[in-house]
Amino acid sequence: MITLITLALVFILIAVRRIGSLQLAIWQIMGAGALLVLVTGQIAPARALAAINGEVMLFLAGMFVLGRALEMSGYLAVLEFKLLRRTRTAGQLVFGLLLTMGLGSALLMNDTVAVIGTPLVVWIARRQSLEPKLLLLTLAFAITIGSVMSPIGNPQNLLIALQTGLANPFVVFLKWLAVPTIANLLLAGLVLRFFYRKEFRQPLHFTYQAETPHNRLVTLVKTALGLVGFTIMLKIGVVIVGLRWDLPLTLVALAAALPVLAGSPQRWQILKTIDWATLLFFAAMFILMQSVWDTGFFQHLLGALLKPSYIMAAGIVLSQFISNVPLVALLLPAMQQSGAEIIQLMTLAAGSTLAGNLTILGAASNVIIIQMAERMDGGTLTFVEFIRIGALLTLLNALLVMGWIMTIAPG
Repeated sequence: MITLITLALVFILIAVRRIGSLQLAIWQIMGAGALLVLVTGQIAPARALAAINGEVMLFLAGMFVLGRALEMSGYLAVLEFKLLRRTRTAGQLVFGLLLTMGLGSALLMNDTVAVIGTPLVVWIARRQSLEPKLLLLTLAFAITIGSVMSPIGNPQNLLIALQTGLANPFVVFLKWLAVPTIANLLLAGLVLRFFYRKEFRQPLHFTYQAETPHNRLVTLVKTALGLVGFTIMLKIGVVIVGLRWDLPLTLVALAAALPVLAGSPQRWQILKTIDWATLLFFAAMFILMQSVWDTGFFQHLLGALLKPSYIMAAGIVLSQFISNVPLVALLLPAMQQSGAEIIQLMTLAAGSTLAGNLTILGAASNVIIIQMAERMDGGTLTFVEFIRIGALLTLLNALLVMGWIMTIAPG
């Protein structure tokens, strides 16, 4: 009971982000929740330590190093200009970011694009005097929606692809989810335009010529980006050819961080200024969610939610409380025992992923974006600001996906 009350308090505090005159950061709230379940004995210290996913932590740390090096080297400004020099209005920028970041998350995994994309949109917002909230929402929605259609777009999709032994998972995911994903990316742009009509008309002026800086850190960043691209393509290739070799995400993180940390004299400055707050948030989240998991409360509820017609709703709603990856890990064995078909698996993939558009806690990538933006003084998003737009978008996304899936389902 203490764990469930703690979870409720964490949600409430993240929603208001304030106690009296005290302003709270998301990582502080989650950290307090994890500390509370530890000191009250709801989870043993050894189990709490085991609950922290070291692969995820190393992956994020490595990508944070690369993201910080991109900023410090000046190469981020070059990429910004190359990508956006023909953009003339904020509306065009939003749709461009939705498509590029969305499709990028399908290949690079959502958290990777969140780490790399957040400094970029903060930079753009500053240079163009744009409302940061609009671009942060655009990035968050793009990453969540885009990752739906790929078996490597997010961890829960990868779990579905590997644990169920899908033949040709890329083909399967694209067949069932590519069309609604593209449609939902465009739909996200229309929803954002509805809420930000004035900002959409704002003119942009990408008139400066960005020349690539010539310094050691730029060379190291380019090397790191090349290695990240190579390891990701290798990971895709392993899945495509059906090898049972599990290429860990930590290899991608190592490729991102090693050239910078090994070759740059600025390594200590980079390490001191990466987003440690977000890493603390994730460690605390793993501990609290393990404690919630151990109560058995949500496992009991899931027994009534295994009918195919409820899978989408269960994926969206329950992912807010126990996170989408544990939810999928819990549901898959039960679904397989009941003879789950492709339509159920694809619905689970879509629902557990689109959960990220409902609230800040629906996807880890949302937290990464907000924490990084706050660290860079690039604006923030409150729980209410996110759900005000995210609730409508999630409903429309879910209806569109379900409509498409039911249309192409055999029989």
